[in-house]
Amino acid sequence: MIVPWQQISPDTLDNLIREFVLREGTDYGTTEISLDDKIDQVKLQLERGEAVVVFSELHETVDIQLKNKF
Repeated sequence: MIVPWQQISPDTLDNLIREFVLREGTDYGTTEISLDDKIDQVKLQLERGEAVVVFSELHETVDIQLKNKF
C-alpha cells in the first residue's frame, strides 16, 4: 500500500529516508555524494512523485521505492 509521504510526520519521514539511504550502500559513480545530499535527493524524488513510501501489511515494513517499479 502506498502511504502519502505528506501524511508522515517530518521526523519519522527524515528517519525513514535516512535509513533507506544508509541501507542502499555504496555509490557506484565517480563522484562521492554526501549523506545529506542523498537524503535531499530522495526527498525531491518523493516531492516530484518519482518515488513513493510503501507499507507492506504482510511483512509489516515500510520502504521507499521508485514509483515506476512499484
